[in-house]
Amino acid sequence: MPRTLRLAAAWLAAATLVACGGVAQQVETVAVVDAAASGPFAVDLQPVEQAAARAAWAVPPVPVPLPAATLAEIRESPELLADRRLPTVSALVPPSGERFGSTTGPVTPEIRERMGESWSEACPVGLEDLRYLTVTFRGFDGLSHTGELVVHATAADAVVEVFRALYAEDFPIEEMRLITTADHHAPPTGDGNNTAAYNCRKARGQSRWSAHAYGTAVDINPFQNPMVRRSSVVPELGAAYVDRSNVRPGMLTPDGPAVRAFTAAGWVWGGDWTYSKDYMHFSTDGS
Repeated sequence: MPRTLRLAAAWLAAATLVACGGVAQQVETVAVVDAAASGPFAVDLQPVEQAAARAAWAVPPVPVPLPAATLAEIRESPELLADRRLPTVSALVPPSGERFGSTTGPVTPEIRERMGESWSEACPVGLEDLRYLTVTFRGFDGLSHTGELVVHATAADAVVEVFRALYAEDFPIEEMRLITTADHHAPPTGDGNNTAAYNCRKARGQSRWSAHAYGTAVDINPFQNPMVRRSSVVPELGAAYVDRSNVRPGMLTPDGPAVRAFTAAGWVWGGDWTYSKDYMHFSTDGS
């Protein structure tokens, strides 16, 4: 059996900790390894718990001790994630067909509750100026899924059109869900890979508000498109993707569909920054 399959079997057969509502629960995953199977890991998962399969690769997600003024240290990516193509666990009802669909609406009390600590009265934008979007996206599993984002009202139409373009070109996205309280307290290891927009926080390493706090920024596939600043990388385990010359599915490239679509809408890509690179990041004002 190839070494990759042996690793997959060992990890996927293990009990896995999965975050459910912010509480870690132990879930047993059963896997059947077939050397002739297709797919990125050649592993046929039995339907015990798909979420556990997504986390089965993970090292214990504990914060890494960091020197002063360091965002996150560069750690070697696990072998199975050097070309990460994990299946999507749908948070919303998937679309009924293959056509792109979207909705735009207000942030309702139910949506606000799900956002948790990602918004508060202290944030620079009120809920009335934000919009809740759902859009169709293509997963690394090749299937159509429904994703959700919160953005500023003035950015809503442009964001929908960007994801319409990405879906038309079958650009793969691992997950797309609201940022919640659990995300606020998660270590920067890269356990998740959430394409997201609104998040009321300060810019990394700075005292000013991030563009995410205004709903005018979107991050796409953070693991495949890490933020790189000097000797730091976020997420920590995304080191395999610091080398942008080795283009793999889900990566953002200067001539790729995401950069083309966002720049056509007047947004700025963090991959074009000079002193650091935030390859996942698009914003209306370049911050």
